[in-house]
Amino acid sequence: MTTETYRDAWGIPHLRAGDALALARAQGRVTASDRAWQLEVERHRVQGTSASFLGATDLAWDLFARRARLDDTARRCFAALERQDPETAAWVRAYTDGVNDGLGEGARRTPEFAGTGLVPGHWEPWHPLGIWLSTHILFAGFPAKLWREEAVRHLGEDAVGLFAADGPGTSGSNGWLVSGERTVTGQAVIAGDPHRFIEDPGVYQQIRLACPEFDVVGLAVPGVPGIAHFGHAGPVAWAITNAMADYQDLYRECLRRTADGGVEALDPDGRWRAVTRLVETVEVAGGDPVEVEVIETERGPVVIGGPEQTGAEGAGREGAGPEESGSERTGPDADIPLAVSLRHPPRVTEDLGFSALLPLLRARRVADLDRALDRWAEPVNVVLAADVHGGVLHRVAGTVPLRAAANRTRLVPAWEPGHEWRGRHDTPYGTVENGIAVMANQRGPAAPLGVGFAPGHRAARIRHLLEQRSAWSAQEMPALHMDTHLGSAGPLLDRLGDLDGLTPAAAALRDRLLRWDRHMGADSEEAAAYAAVRGAVVRRLAAHPAFAGLTAPPAYPEVFQPWLALLPRIGLALEHLLAADELYGIDRAAIVREAVEEVAGNPPQDTWGGTHRLAPWRALTGTPYDEPGLSGDHDCVLCTSSVPGLTDLSARGPAARYVWDLARRDDSLWVVPFGADGVPDSPHHRDQLPLWLRGDLVPVVTDWNRLTKERHR
Repeated sequence: MTTETYRDAWGIPHLRAGDALALARAQGRVTASDRAWQLEVERHRVQGTSASFLGATDLAWDLFARRARLDDTARRCFAALERQDPETAAWVRAYTDGVNDGLGEGARRTPEFAGTGLVPGHWEPWHPLGIWLSTHILFAGFPAKLWREEAVRHLGEDAVGLFAADGPGTSGSNGWLVSGERTVTGQAVIAGDPHRFIEDPGVYQQIRLACPEFDVVGLAVPGVPGIAHFGHAGPVAWAITNAMADYQDLYRECLRRTADGGVEALDPDGRWRAVTRLVETVEVAGGDPVEVEVIETERGPVVIGGPEQTGAEGAGREGAGPEESGSERTGPDADIPLAVSLRHPPRVTEDLGFSALLPLLRARRVADLDRALDRWAEPVNVVLAADVHGGVLHRVAGTVPLRAAANRTRLVPAWEPGHEWRGRHDTPYGTVENGIAVMANQRGPAAPLGVGFAPGHRAARIRHLLEQRSAWSAQEMPALHMDTHLGSAGPLLDRLGDLDGLTPAAAALRDRLLRWDRHMGADSEEAAAYAAVRGAVVRRLAAHPAFAGLTAPPAYPEVFQPWLALLPRIGLALEHLLAADELYGIDRAAIVREAVEEVAGNPPQDTWGGTHRLAPWRALTGTPYDEPGLSGDHDCVLCTSSVPGLTDLSARGPAARYVWDLARRDDSLWVVPFGADGVPDSPHHRDQLPLWLRGDLVPVVTDWNRLTKERHR
C-alpha cells in the first residue's frame, strides 16, 4: 500500500500507509510541509541556537538550554531508546526522515525563512525527544521554588501557602469524562481543553494516522511522532491534563575552581569532586557571540551561578553556606559562592517515555492504555480514558521521584545527605463518581505528588454543570468549554460588600459589582469594572511596605524572572491574600476602598473584551494581526489568563478543544485557536479562529470518501 495524504475541509491532514514506519515518515513529511518554520524554531531552541537567527530576544533561552544540557539529555535518551526499544527508535527515525524529506518544500512555502535568512537544517533522530523535553522542561514549574525561597526569606514560612498559585501563568487545563450511564448513546464521552501559552502556529496539530495496525485521530505536538496527549482510536479514546506534580529539584551547590582550570563541587560525603565543565559559544544575530560555561555536578546541570558568581542574593548570601544549614559537619568558608543545579528525571533515567507512544496508538481497550501509560515519563499527567466496552480509566502517568519533603518546596543543600532520590512514587488512580470524572489541575489523584495545585473552582464548576443533566450528547459538550463563571471572585466581592462611607460613585460601583452574575463575558461592562478594581487592589498590595523585600527580584538568569516578579505573584494569589485571617498587618479594607474609589473616578470605557485581548506568542516579534477580544478569565472554565494589575492581555488560553464520542467517532469534535497550516498566507492558517472564539468546533471526519486526496506539494 502506498502512502496517501488526504485533507478535510479545514486542511487537517489524514494519513494512510501500509505500516507504522511508513506512516511515521508521512507524518514527518506533512508536518514539515505545514509547519517548517515552527519545527526549525523548536529544533534550534533545543540546541540553544535560536538567537543565531532570531537575535538577542532569544539569548536568555539559549543560555538556559545550553546550561541545562537539553540537547545532550535528548541524545542520551535516544541512545537509551535504541538499546532498550529498537522498534520505537526506528519509528522515530522514520519520522525524522520524513521531516528531512519535507523541510525544503515547507521552507519554500514559508516567508519567515527568507525574512530571517534561515536555511533549513538536518534533523537527527534525537531532535523529536529534544523538542518534547524543551516543550515541557518548565512545565512542572521548578522556578517556583526560587520564588518560594525568596518569599519565605522575606515573609516567613506562611508565605508558601499564601502564594500557593505561584507559577508564571499556572495551569488552566480542563478535562471531563461522562460514562455511558449519563449519555444519550449509552457510550462514554470525553471532552476538555488543554491550556497553554497560545502560540502561532499552534502547539497542537490536528491529524489522523491510519495503517493496518491502528487508525487514530488526535492532537499531535509538531516535531514529535504519534499522538501522545489526546487521541481517539475508534474503540478507545484518551485525554490528559497537567497533574501539577513536583518532580524536579533544585540544589544549592558549592563550587570552586582548581589549579588546572577545572571545577569541583562539594558532595554530601564532605569531599570535593571534579565536575563536568564545558565552554560553549552562543551566536547572536546582530550582536556579538556570547560564551557560556556549562557545569554539571552529580546532582545535575548548574542552571544558576557558578564558581565566581552566585547568580542571586538568595543563593549565595551570607548565612546560606553549609556551616549555617544545619549540617553537623564543617563546611567551606562562608565566602565561597553558591550555585544552583537542576535534577530532573530524564537527565537521571535517560527516559522521556517515548516507549509509550506506539502502544498508545495500538490500544483497543482502556487496559491497553493503562499498560502503555506505565511507560510514560515526562511530563506527569492526569489521564482520562474510556472504551466501547464500558471500561473507564482515571490515573496519573509519569515519573515522580521519592525524596525528602524539603526537596519538593525549596532549594536544598547539595552538600548535605538526605536529599538524594530513592526510587519513584507508585501510580495513583482516581475514580469515576456518579458517572463523572473531572480533571482541572486540582488536588485529586495526584495530590500525594505535588505541592501547589490549581484552586478547585474550575473542577467544581464543571462537575456542577455536568450534574444538571442526566443524559449528555457530544454536541452539547462545547457549552461547558465556554463557561465564564469566575469562582475566585468571592473574597474581593465580600470585602467590597463590607465597605461603607464610600463616595456616591464608588458606592454605585460597589452595588453594581455585588449584583453582577460573576461571568467574565467579553461583552460585559461589569466584568471590565471588576477586573479594573481587582487590578487596582493588586497594584496597591504589591506596593505595600510589607512586600518591599520582594519588589526587586534577585539577579537570577532572565529566563526565571517571570516566576520572581512580585506583581504577578500577588495577582495570581489574590484570592488567598484577601481571604487570609491576617496578612502581615496590611489593612486590606483600606486597600479595597482606595481601589474602588480609584476605578469609580476613572471607570473603564469598554467592555471586558475591549482590553482582554488575545496575545499569542510568535517567534518573530511584531504581528500584522488585530487580535480579538476574549471572554473568560484565569479561574473560569474558559481559562484565558491575563496578569491582573499589569495587563488584561491574554497570552494563555485553550490551545485546543476536543469532544471524543465513543459511540460514533464521526460525532466527535475538535478545534484549535488558529488553523491546521502554519504558513501565513495559507487559507487554513487562521480559518478556525472564528469558531474557536465562538466556542464552535470542527467535526471529525473519518470517511475517506469525504476527504480530498492530496498530491505532494
